[in-house]
Amino acid sequence: MGIAQSGADDDERAQELALRPSNLTEFVGQQRVANQIDLLLKAARARGASADHVLLSGPPGLGKTTLAMIIATEMNAPIRITSGPTIQHAGDLAAILSSLSEGEILFLDEIHRMSRPAEEMLYLAMEDFRVDVIVGKGAGATAIPLQLPHFTLIGATTRAGLLPSPLRDRFGFTAQLDYYESSELSRIVERSAGLLGIGISTEAVDEIGSRSRGTPRIANRLLRRVRDYSEVHGTGSITIEDALVALTMYEVDAIGLDRLDRSFLEILVKRFNGGPVGLTTLAMSIGEEAETVETLAEPYLVRTGLVARTPRGRIATAAGWAHVGLTPPATLGSENPNLFDTPAFDA
Repeated sequence: MGIAQSGADDDERAQELALRPSNLTEFVGQQRVANQIDLLLKAARARGASADHVLLSGPPGLGKTTLAMIIATEMNAPIRITSGPTIQHAGDLAAILSSLSEGEILFLDEIHRMSRPAEEMLYLAMEDFRVDVIVGKGAGATAIPLQLPHFTLIGATTRAGLLPSPLRDRFGFTAQLDYYESSELSRIVERSAGLLGIGISTEAVDEIGSRSRGTPRIANRLLRRVRDYSEVHGTGSITIEDALVALTMYEVDAIGLDRLDRSFLEILVKRFNGGPVGLTTLAMSIGEEAETVETLAEPYLVRTGLVARTPRGRIATAAGWAHVGLTPPATLGSENPNLFDTPAFDA
């Protein structure tokens, strides 16, 4: 059973990798960022030099890793992939940097989670392409400078605000990735279906795209789940009926809310009369950790205008009340909370 599950997971990961575009021409969406990166890479190739260091910032699933791989392909350079949490000591980073080859690309995911000593070593490596290796301890310790080959660092982060300014300032280009429009997600679903050899109707493509929360990773995941339903209960070619039934089965509603999102919204409206209420209280009522609710559910609810964050706590908007099928109270919005309101004790 364990071997079978491992094989299924490997297949799923292989499919996800196969869906990644390999160059900027194939990359759908983020047109502003794609144009800026294209100019950056063309200039670097014309000079015969490595590209400037690049920081990619934005929510999960928008294509940061894909863009890093595309940059490596466009520069015809090898890429080394690691992540911030794995670099807890300056020595870990020194070992990686000293093993890079000329022109190689180092992709550092979740760069904001790297340890502070490693961050400080990275300052010198990015700017002067060298690191100082400390030999010995105490008063007898000496720093031996180690020259590094010219490389390109691509950092990816979901929380750019946690990066110290000296590190942010050393990136030659910073890209802020935005959520995708439904039309762009429909193009991604259509492209992915073609790569996977799935027949799918235009209506089903648009339905999946509109429920994908502005995120390509979610669009591809929903496509695979709808495909599963169609293969088991349908003809294998996805119709709009297959899409609607499958998405309902997986508890994804018409605007992309999942079970956790709806629990958040329904408890806020029905149990707390629309708020304001603190995050910890809401999380306890849902039966989830506050960090899980704040990271997974709240951002999308706020972005879609169903929930608002105020100094006094979370409140449901008129749109939030309507989404759960209830009429908002006549007093909704009349209080106009401001910075001088007393915040909820666990907001």
